[in-house]
Amino acid sequence: MMPISKLALIIGVPLVLGACATTVPDAYKEPKAGFTNVSNQTSIIIKKRTAFAETQAENALLKKLVHGMVHRKTISVDTAVQVALLNNKGLQASYANVGLSAADAWQQSTPENPVVSIGVLGIGAAQLGAYRAIEGNIAKNILSAKTRKQRVAVADINFRTAQLTAVNDTLTLANQTRQAWINAVAAFEVAGFLKRARATSDAGSELAHKLGETGALNKAGQAREQAFNAEVAGQLAQAHLNAARAKEDLTKLMGLWGTEVNYYIPNYLPALPRSVGKIANIEGKALRNRLDLQVAKLGLEAQAAAFGLTDQTQLLTDLEIIAGFEGEREAEGGSYKTENTPPGRIGVCDTYLRYWKSTNAQS
Repeated sequence: MMPISKLALIIGVPLVLGACATTVPDAYKEPKAGFTNVSNQTSIIIKKRTAFAETQAENALLKKLVHGMVHRKTISVDTAVQVALLNNKGLQASYANVGLSAADAWQQSTPENPVVSIGVLGIGAAQLGAYRAIEGNIAKNILSAKTRKQRVAVADINFRTAQLTAVNDTLTLANQTRQAWINAVAAFEVAGFLKRARATSDAGSELAHKLGETGALNKAGQAREQAFNAEVAGQLAQAHLNAARAKEDLTKLMGLWGTEVNYYIPNYLPALPRSVGKIANIEGKALRNRLDLQVAKLGLEAQAAAFGLTDQTQLLTDLEIIAGFEGEREAEGGSYKTENTPPGRIGVCDTYLRYWKSTNAQS
């Protein structure tokens, strides 16, 4: 039979290679990988809490919290922004994309293990001493090992890009919600002004009608008053429609539905500040804090790293090295011989060319 030491060496090689895995960075292994960094960056700017719900329990907790903040209550602009950050499903999808990029970076950081195959052939192979042949192979993808450094770099850039994109989406949603709240309050305030104007117009139209009955106001004057009253009524109806649309836009950004839509907003905008603080070098600060420019910069880095990867993989799609052995024994207790088969396999454009070289050795 084949010596036990040789068989143990052949089987143990891939196990040793598999154990030599590179340590995965902690940033990829966090329970909510990358979200802590996103939350810290956004909280510094907008002073609001963000949440990433992955389980049904977390979603139920957020739903209960949001319901207590908006149901049958008059919400402020800060409340509207906070609800949007906790309840907007599009923002939750952006946070989930950060986790997906972390999973991809983790996978790329882990080396590919060799493939081991062992087979026993012949009639009665399951019975000890009655088998005809035993053979095994060890395959290692050397192209994957060669390009691993570039793939890890690209995956890390994509992970950082996903985080900056999530930060940008969070700040964008907060700004859109703030603007939507202002537009909704302004629309209701306009509707309130027109409602008071309609009451005055109704009184003027009624007075014109009474004066016309006494002959103090001619037909033309009465017609002008009635036309003005009708115009104000039309403007009031349009104002009510605009207010309803503005509130719907705010509701959509906050991600509310069902009983949560039963909320109120103020009828008047808050007073303007008496003065505005001075900000120096505002153009430079704006350029430094442009997250979309930072995302574009990371995109260029990813393209540069990907080009280096493409140069190595645009022709070779599969390149493996295979080492194998085969042991045979003749029937009825004959001699036993071992055949070592170290083939090389190269894949060019998905077409495999096999080169076999074998030597015979007596065990």
